[in-house]
Parts: sequence; structure tokens; C-alpha cells
Amino acid sequence: MTVNMSKGQAISLEKADGGALTAVRMGLGWQAAPRRGLFGSRTREIDLDASAVLFADKQPTDVVFFRHLVSDDGSVRHTGDNLVGGAGQGGDDEAILVDLQRVPVHIDQIVFTVNSFTGQTFAEVQNAFCRLVDETNGQELARYTLTGGGQYTAQIMATVQRAGGAWQMKAVGEPANGRTFQDLMPHIVPHL
Repeated sequence: MTVNMSKGQAISLEKADGGALTAVRMGLGWQAAPRRGLFGSRTREIDLDASAVLFADKQPTDVVFFRHLVSDDGSVRHTGDNLVGGAGQGGDDEAILVDLQRVPVHIDQIVFTVNSFTGQTFAEVQNAFCRLVDETNGQELARYTLTGGGQYTAQIMATVQRAGGAWQMKAVGEPANGRTFQDLMPHIVPHL
């Protein structure tokens, strides 16, 4: 059963049988919104990028994004850059796989961000979502929908953090401006 998350909501990443999740996929999907022009509606390609920033005690230690597809320890992996989107409400356009059992013990948070590398705003995007999937069986656990568009070019989507001996996910949904995860670092810090 999928939990449709709202901004600030946290969920435990524990399986229904009480066991812990071992591998998750953070998926991102979007479509370019049609624009009305002199010659009718048309869409423009939009390059959104998913990134995962790994933190240890509120300090960034590694990042996975389209130019660094695998974390240094191998526990987090980006499946590749999608330059145009298109999945929208269906499948994932970009995905980041996290092997929770392999994440080093000093890593206490992973922050997922989305940014428009080409600089279009989220007002030009439709059907955008971020979702968490149990990678062992393909079951969608949680979904956070980007709603309302807006004149910003990035969003801090969610965090996955250690809580005691288990992991939990928190939907952040904080709009920001920036073309890369580096531009978003000042906006990430308050959510750690």
C-alpha cells in the first residue's frame, strides 16, 4: 500500500511483517507541461536531475548524481541521466538505488534533491513525483507529488535517515533555486 506523503510527513521504512527494508529506489518522474503559443500547444524538453547527498553528522561526505553515478562505498547508485522526462504519472525517468545494508554506519542521512539543470521552472513541469520503492519486490511504499508548479528550479524532495537502528523517510518538499545539488546546499542544511 502506497502512502501519499505531504510536506513534512515522516514514515518508518519497516516492512509490514516488522522486518527492515534492505534496498530502496528513489524514483523521479515528470513531463513537460504544454505551452500555448501562436501556433497551438507544444511542449519543450526539460532536464530534471535527481541527486542524493550523503551526510554524516550534518556534514556532506559523498554525492550521487548524473556526473558521479555511484557513491564511493558503492551503497548508492544512480541509474543514469534522463534529459527529457516523459514518464509523468507512470514509471521513473531517473532513479537512485540505495542498498541500506551497505550504507556505512557513519552515514546518518541521505537527502534527495531535484533540480532543473537547464533552468526551466517547475511551472513548466507537470505530473512530477518522487517515490520510494522496496527494491526487493517492486512495491511502492511512498509517493510525494510536486504540486502547484512555481517559479523555482529545484526542490529538496525527501530525506532518508537513521532513527535508532532503523531507517525512516521524511517528505521535505522545499522549493529552492539552483541548477545543481551544490547550489542547494544552503537550503538542505536546515532540514538535517
